[in-house]
Amino acid sequence: MGAMIDIGAYLINTIMSLYLIVVLLRLLLQVARADFYNPISQFVVRATDPLVRPLRRVIPGFGGLDLATLVLALIIQFIIINLLYLLLGGVMPHPVNALVWSLIGIAATIVKIYFFSILVAIIFSWIAPGSNHPALALLNQINEPVMAPVRKILPPMGGLDLSPILVFILINVFTILLNHAAIATGLPGNLLLVM
Repeated sequence: MGAMIDIGAYLINTIMSLYLIVVLLRLLLQVARADFYNPISQFVVRATDPLVRPLRRVIPGFGGLDLATLVLALIIQFIIINLLYLLLGGVMPHPVNALVWSLIGIAATIVKIYFFSILVAIIFSWIAPGSNHPALALLNQINEPVMAPVRKILPPMGGLDLSPILVFILINVFTILLNHAAIATGLPGNLLLVM
C-alpha cells in the first residue's frame, strides 16, 4: 500500500505542478510583456484561459499585474499541498499553514522557472547563436526583466555577458531563504522535497 501512496503523490504532484508552471508562465509572460502572438504564448493562454477567465470576473488586475492568474496559481499550489498532505500524512494541514506554504511554493516555482529559462537561453546562445526560434525568443523576453537590472550593474565585458553568473548567485541566495522560510513555517520535510 505504501508504494501506491507514493505513486499517487508523485503523479498528483507532477501533473498539478506542470499546470502550475503553465499558469505561472502566463503571469511571467504578462509581467515581461512578451509577444502575445508567439505560438508558445498562445498555448499558455489557451491552456489557462478556462480557469483564469472566471476568476477575472471577480478579481480585477492591479498595477498591470493579473491578480486572477496569481490567485489561480495560489489555489493550485494550495490544492497540491493539501492533497499531498492527505496522502502522505493522513490529515489536512491548518489552512493558514497551507496558505503560507503555498506562497513559498509559488515563489520557489518562479525561481526554478527563471533558473532553467536562463540556463536554456545560455546553452542556446552557445549552440545556436542568433537563432530566431519562437521558444528562444520567448525565453529571452521572460528573462529580460530579471537580467536587465543586473546588466546595468555588470555590463558585458569584451562581448562576454557575465550577468547570468550574478543572477544565478542571487537565485541560489533566494532559494536558501525560501528553504529556511519553509522550515521556519513548519513545512514537513517530505513536502519540502517536492516543492
